Amino acid sequence: MTASDPTNPAQVVAIGETMGLVAATRTGAFTVGSPAMMSFGGAESNVAIGLSRLGHPTAWIGRLGTDSIGVMIRDALRAEGVDVSWVRFDDDVPTGLMLREHRTADRVRVSYYRRGLAGSRLRAEDLDADAISRARVLHLSGITPALSESARSAVEHAVTLARRAGVTVSFDLNYRAALWSPDEAGPVLRWFVQRSDIVYAGEDEAAMVVGDGTTEHLAKKLAALGPREVVLKLGVEGAYARIDNEALRSPALTVSAVDPVGAGDAFVAGYLSGLLDELPPAERLRRGNVCGAFSVSVAGDWEGLPRRHELPLL
Repeated sequence: MTASDPTNPAQVVAIGETMGLVAATRTGAFTVGSPAMMSFGGAESNVAIGLSRLGHPTAWIGRLGTDSIGVMIRDALRAEGVDVSWVRFDDDVPTGLMLREHRTADRVRVSYYRRGLAGSRLRAEDLDADAISRARVLHLSGITPALSESARSAVEHAVTLARRAGVTVSFDLNYRAALWSPDEAGPVLRWFVQRSDIVYAGEDEAAMVVGDGTTEHLAKKLAALGPREVVLKLGVEGAYARIDNEALRSPALTVSAVDPVGAGDAFVAGYLSGLLDELPPAERLRRGNVCGAFSVSVAGDWEGLPRRHELPLL
């Protein structure tokens, strides 16, 4: 692994799980001989790639296996300009894997193989306190604390380090029903919301933390827990935000959707890019929606993420 560059520290440190991806290249269930392509994906590494393509020095911290999938992920992230200096490798367990089928023309089905594998072995000792304290933003999601007790402890420790250093904490609820129930997730997600500066959620995810309500009610209740910026991702309806007690709406762009997976991560990358560029809130939301539109227009978790010079295309 290459050493980090002390003269150009990561503006954003993202911590989480990344898995290999086997994606079908034609519609229908997997059968013997089904054509497929190999890639990878993970909520936090998707955001890291998105930010790197937009010109922001970014690092990803996580665990991978020493298998060919783990090496592929490390090398691909490095090729995208993401600092992987603090990635840890496990010799005795493999990297997690996703299988993605277009079961019908408009229905994607994803199967996950991750329990007990490398990503879930993340622990507090894997974190580099200096890398986090020198960043402008720490980005996390609700997926990682659901993987294992050690992974949860790791991201809790990361939040403590960031807050101690005055680093902005960015948290995407990103609830995954296959990992834990709403009753299990709610209190944990609430803990992170209370300690984050920026929170992103879908309406259903927000309701797990603050109870049912209208879009405006959900945003206001989340903001009351502590974050100064709350962004509700509304899919084809765009985004609704409550930032420093001001309500904002930003419509989605109309594009031909090919693959919805990764759109939320693309939005977060665009939004954080706008924050790092010190854009006003409305323009941050707009950039988030532009990046989301690029993402859904191309198959893959992160492959469609735009580079800075491409933003005007949409």
